[in-house]
Amino acid sequence: MAYKDLSDFIQRLEKAGELKRIQAPVSRDLEITEITDRVSKGPADKNKALLFENVSGFDMPVLINAFGTEKRMAIALGVNCLEELPHNLANLIDMKLPEGMGAAIGRATELLGALRAVGLKPNRVRNGECQEVVHTDDASLEMLPVLQCWPDDGGRYITLMQVITRDPQTNQRNVGMYRVQLFDGKTAAMHWQRHKGGAEHERLARELNKALIPAAIVLGGDPAQMWCASAPLPPGIDEYLLAGWLRGKPVQFVECVTQPLEAPADAEIVIEGYVDPNDQRLEGPFGDHTGFYTPADYFPTFHVTAITHRQNPIYPTTIVGKPPMEDYWMGKATERLFLPLMRLFQGEIVDVNMPAEGVFHNLIIVSIKKRFPGHPFKVCYGLWGLGLMMLTKCIVIVDHDVDVHNLSEVAWRVLGNVDWKRDVVAVDGPVDQLDHSAMRDSFGGKIGIDATAKGPADGHERGWPEEILMSPDIKALVDQKWESYRL
Repeated sequence: MAYKDLSDFIQRLEKAGELKRIQAPVSRDLEITEITDRVSKGPADKNKALLFENVSGFDMPVLINAFGTEKRMAIALGVNCLEELPHNLANLIDMKLPEGMGAAIGRATELLGALRAVGLKPNRVRNGECQEVVHTDDASLEMLPVLQCWPDDGGRYITLMQVITRDPQTNQRNVGMYRVQLFDGKTAAMHWQRHKGGAEHERLARELNKALIPAAIVLGGDPAQMWCASAPLPPGIDEYLLAGWLRGKPVQFVECVTQPLEAPADAEIVIEGYVDPNDQRLEGPFGDHTGFYTPADYFPTFHVTAITHRQNPIYPTTIVGKPPMEDYWMGKATERLFLPLMRLFQGEIVDVNMPAEGVFHNLIIVSIKKRFPGHPFKVCYGLWGLGLMMLTKCIVIVDHDVDVHNLSEVAWRVLGNVDWKRDVVAVDGPVDQLDHSAMRDSFGGKIGIDATAKGPADGHERGWPEEILMSPDIKALVDQKWESYRL
């Protein structure tokens, strides 16, 4: 379903009992983080979206933890549960295993074609609520209640945004979610990591000797649009096409007032400006989703040329830190939605799980229908070659009948089924730029673990033991007599 705007989504959350309004005065510096961290890690019945209506020094309310549970993430994307996402996408595209390399390469464009085919291409309108108030010469980032999240952060950070840029060569739009550290009212650091689309635009701009990169930092709008900025789509696919499919309605745009870009008309706030690749400044440290501070490093500077917003805007934000937090559920939606895309290239995959403890890039558990010796490692190498899956530090492969979401069962299978000399492959390759343990910046070691059952074809001649299971007739008998045991 499509939401009219962020306020419409807030009303839906409130109606579902998933929103808490806080009227007590709070500070944007650390206090909101501590409150939200306790809520996101506390009892499930207390984990709510939080709308802070009295942020000291600001008239603008702050929304946080809006995606912080499976239920709220499902409400945001218009489904009853996140498991609907892979089923819906699988119905949209042909899920037959490609025959031959040529067919597999052809499948890479199927998602784009499918999304275009449903007629939800973004379109332009003349007027948008995001431009009810326009600031140009007087535009200042200090007018926004931007949070300082953690004590040793290098400054205040915008964290839940859609950063719009266009490929300097093809003019193809990219939408990304990167943290933005405020330097002052007119400048900020654009922390797009080297593996992300925005960083690729920076590299192309340098190659083409284009001095400045027009950019728009968008806050709010339909929650599907907000989430899609975090989706690791294949290159060349407009994230707003995916948002339109999830909404069942195309995203509408208005022209920015100072930059040659378009911004979603239903946004709360749009910060227009440009990124100067030659203006590199020290950004960070930042308390990151890894649970550790990312050290300071140099990133290009974003220069503000205008800020437009609704008459009474809401400032949406998020915090990251030790899991689980709100970003886990945003990542879980990505995991479920992109399962059919993994199966396009590797049809043997049954299910996947990226647990919170792995903070996305550290661990993925995969169940497969094993058919031949070395099959689990074929899947490992295939996943490492699939987009941003290349950053995964550890891939665990289990048999098709294992529940990958039951971490206790997975640990039992791994610790019982693995011979650590035979069943582990260690490789060097690209890793997440935030990985503090890597031997070099963005490059380090990764492992694949084969935790499947073994047989003679795998070189295991000793025989494989049978799993202990009770006979079905006794289970049925005990079921029938259970009440008589008075247990």
